[in-house]
Amino acid sequence: MPTMAEVARRAGVSVSTVSHVVNRTRFVSPEKAQLINDAIAAMGYQPNELARSLKVATTNSVGLAISAISNPYFTDIICAVEAECARLGLMVFLSDTQEDPDRELQVVRAFHQRRVDGVILAPSGTPQRAIEYLAGKQVPCVLIDRFADDRFDQIGVENETAMRALIDHVASFGHRRIGYLAGQPGLATTRERIEAFRASLAANGLECLPHYVSPENVDTAGATASTHAILSLPAPPTALVTGNNMTTIGAVRAIREKGLSIPSDLSLVGFDDFEWADCFEPRLTLVGQPCTEIGRQAAALLSARIASSDAAPQAVRLRATLRARESCAKPAHTRQT
Repeated sequence: MPTMAEVARRAGVSVSTVSHVVNRTRFVSPEKAQLINDAIAAMGYQPNELARSLKVATTNSVGLAISAISNPYFTDIICAVEAECARLGLMVFLSDTQEDPDRELQVVRAFHQRRVDGVILAPSGTPQRAIEYLAGKQVPCVLIDRFADDRFDQIGVENETAMRALIDHVASFGHRRIGYLAGQPGLATTRERIEAFRASLAANGLECLPHYVSPENVDTAGATASTHAILSLPAPPTALVTGNNMTTIGAVRAIREKGLSIPSDLSLVGFDDFEWADCFEPRLTLVGQPCTEIGRQAAALLSARIASSDAAPQAVRLRATLRARESCAKPAHTRQT
């Protein structure tokens, strides 16, 4: 590999002048800059990014720690973060924390040791150690999806208004017995949506029955088991609301295993629209979250935080969109025969 000194000799300038052009640390006349850039192109010179980062105290890189990369919801956010970071001139290092607090701490520590300029984190259910590490090391950080600590910039959706839209939609068909399948235990989003579910029922003059609510579902298998339990009650709900895309899939599986039809026997609506929701029969009514905008704004927030650590942290809530399709209908016992 050619060295900076060899580039300087070919261009007929000093090594320091080449360094200023490469690192953009000082004005260099256009004529000399052109000579240097021509020499770099001809020789195939590649700057030593590690040495450069030590000199200028920045790596132009960020760490992205996601709790479940396989989840299509997070996949869309990852793509948006990467696209915005590329536009901002930032490289993204991605890691899956797998909803494991121990691994989460290992990941953020590894990002810091690799001198990333900042971190975007989707916190686990118990993220305290990772968050305290980031705060203690004063690492610029943005929390996405789950609002876990107001010392950091945070971005997610308006869970309360989105849930209210879902319940208003279901109640408009005449449903009085409405059940709920919550998502991952411990997450701020899970707590917010359970609270919003109860408040939305009350706003519609409906009672929230404890045995109609499954407060913790780790995965699709758990959601399937919970759905079987709720639908086996003596007087089961006539409509189910799901807290995320994983619980939606688990609920659909259980409903089919019981030989029931959506929406003839049971209405189903939920959070997290996904690309293949249109492929279900019937097409599912779901709340679509603005994943692209969450990712884009998270990257922009982090870039601003890296540039200035003095501003007060921001908590950004974006509006979700109810996408009404065909999975909700009047309760069977109210239909005219």
